[in-house]
Amino acid sequence: MLALALVALSATPDAGALPAAPIRVTFSGDVTLGYHVEEWADGLIKKGTPKDEALVWGFERVKALTRASDLFVVNLECPFTDKGEKLQKNFNFRARPELVAGLEAGGVDVVSLANNHLMDYGPEGLFDTLTVLDTAKIARFGAGRSLAEARAPAVVTVGGVKLAFLGYFFLGDRNIEPPEVIATESTPGVAGHFSDTAAMKAMVQADVRAAKKRADHVIPFFHWGREGRGQPEAYQVELGHAAIAAGASAVIGSHPHVLQGIELYQGKPIVYSLGNFVFGGNWNPGDKRTALVHLLLTKRDLEAVELTPARSDDYPERPCQPYLAEGAQADEVLDHLAALSAGFKATLPALSNRKKPDGGAP
Repeated sequence: MLALALVALSATPDAGALPAAPIRVTFSGDVTLGYHVEEWADGLIKKGTPKDEALVWGFERVKALTRASDLFVVNLECPFTDKGEKLQKNFNFRARPELVAGLEAGGVDVVSLANNHLMDYGPEGLFDTLTVLDTAKIARFGAGRSLAEARAPAVVTVGGVKLAFLGYFFLGDRNIEPPEVIATESTPGVAGHFSDTAAMKAMVQADVRAAKKRADHVIPFFHWGREGRGQPEAYQVELGHAAIAAGASAVIGSHPHVLQGIELYQGKPIVYSLGNFVFGGNWNPGDKRTALVHLLLTKRDLEAVELTPARSDDYPERPCQPYLAEGAQADEVLDHLAALSAGFKATLPALSNRKKPDGGAP
């Protein structure tokens, strides 16, 4: 296992006072427990693997690390349902409700539902998902029975630190998803906007400011960007900066299915995309580089950001099962992140100090 402390932002404690121990909040890339994850689990069961082992396959090689965090937060990119009407779109994902056991085994505490697949089986699929997660006592945010519910933060207290998580789905002017994905005042769906960056920015800033009154730290989780693209779109940068300016302690991103860079803006990290993690949407992704990001937080401060390089799978022997990268594989992930981050005015110091062998730009 390789975990690198990449930036320290601790404040000087009061004289004579013992500094509070920070909590560790971990984020991963996209998690889709349906489709190929479900297919692989069923195949294992047919071959004699006990069902309770097959259902939790995806997190087997990372759970020691993820369960050790005080909070583990992922983007859940599929509904938990075996019902619902299939939404007309390009790809539809869902997972049988019993596959929530994978999240439980991996130590997942909180999930973002603000993505383009949560509504793949309509309102019934969404409602089933809310029930499954609530029964498993996994906090969720970013979707609901109305836009107001979808915009409401998940407020979680751990180690005396109160955190508010917000989730949004936004693809700018390249949104090919059906409008039904996004919640309205009277219809269920995910939080976000179909195409208006100004409206999305206003929503984010209002929500961050409101959540800041209820929590020590506010962390928006965006589903944004262009699939397969390692550099953020202009609107991602605009929204990330707006969230930090409104009071967010950090911003996390997903959707491109590849890594994007990490920016430091006003001293706060914007992690534009973490790529894939336990991802059942593709048997053999072409780019398997991914990472876990860890925020070390006290009530007052973001004290440090740590990064654990990883790979999304070992296809064909162990598909849809990420593992922690070591040696040359870890260096490859970090070098790639450094190159992707080189264009920002500021990034994590260990990335800015990490030079590619050819000295090239991203």
